Amino acid sequence: MTWDNPIWFLALLLIPLLLWMQYRYYKRKQIPYLTYSDTSDLDYLPGNWRSYGVYAGFGLQVVAVVLIILALARPQAERTYQERQVEGIDIMLVLDISSSMLAEDMKPNRLLAMKEVAANFIDRRESDRIGIVVFARESFTLVPPTLDYALLQDQLQYVDLGMVRDGTAIGMGLATAVNRLRNSDAASRVIILLTDGENNAGEIDPLTAGELAATFGITVHTVGASTDARTAPYPVHDPIRGTRYHEIVVAIDEDMMRTIAENTGGRYFRATDNESLEMVYREIDQLERTPFDELTYQEFTDLYRGFLGWGMALLLLSFICDRVIFRMGLN
Repeated sequence: MTWDNPIWFLALLLIPLLLWMQYRYYKRKQIPYLTYSDTSDLDYLPGNWRSYGVYAGFGLQVVAVVLIILALARPQAERTYQERQVEGIDIMLVLDISSSMLAEDMKPNRLLAMKEVAANFIDRRESDRIGIVVFARESFTLVPPTLDYALLQDQLQYVDLGMVRDGTAIGMGLATAVNRLRNSDAASRVIILLTDGENNAGEIDPLTAGELAATFGITVHTVGASTDARTAPYPVHDPIRGTRYHEIVVAIDEDMMRTIAENTGGRYFRATDNESLEMVYREIDQLERTPFDELTYQEFTDLYRGFLGWGMALLLLSFICDRVIFRMGLN
């Protein structure tokens, strides 16, 4: 609720003055009385019911004045409508699911850290179609670009090693995403490519796939996910000894990743732990915001009639109380 003429609230300051004047009036009024040596026996005498309502008329007048002042302040109900004209973005998440993603330089490992951060990224998007491509030695589209974020989150939980043969075909993963976006009519098309290794498989070279993306006007942000150290702990499951660890070499072709990003107008990021990986996706989230035009409409409905009506009704009731119902009270 809003008030169109709030200056009338100052008139409420007159209420304490009215109360004080009424108090002075009743105090000065001469009331006949009889003097008794002992009035204790009169304490339990039933009083005239009208004696309890001598102040009712004045009390109703005070409430009526308050309501009329509120009516003069012109209360209004405000409704706001917003209309968005959205130019959506199509985004493809290209995720490495090669066996090296089990390395535990991120917690609990690179694969699960990547899935958690990707899920958070999806949660932050609005009005953008998002798809998922996974790759190892081969690549395939897990989810085409869609606005069904619940479907994306559900399918993301099933991403795991073994969905395709092991290897790291970065070029194939990138080319699959480019193929999904090349005919898109979205205002902007973006690929976020995450890998933890070097390209060692596939028929398409990553730089060639990057050139295809640039040809179709697709922006590619690349993310290298691994520790800064030369090696990372990798779990090996032994049926006799249980889980043991050995160190695997950290090998990310950063020059290649940086070249792909720069040639397509994107950026290369290095994520060395869970926190930095989350920050990378948050930064990309800010870089690729959905542009929209927002029009705001406001509608006001006057509510003073209710305040004024009740105020006038209480004034009439106070007159009836003073002149009819409780007339014998103090007059």
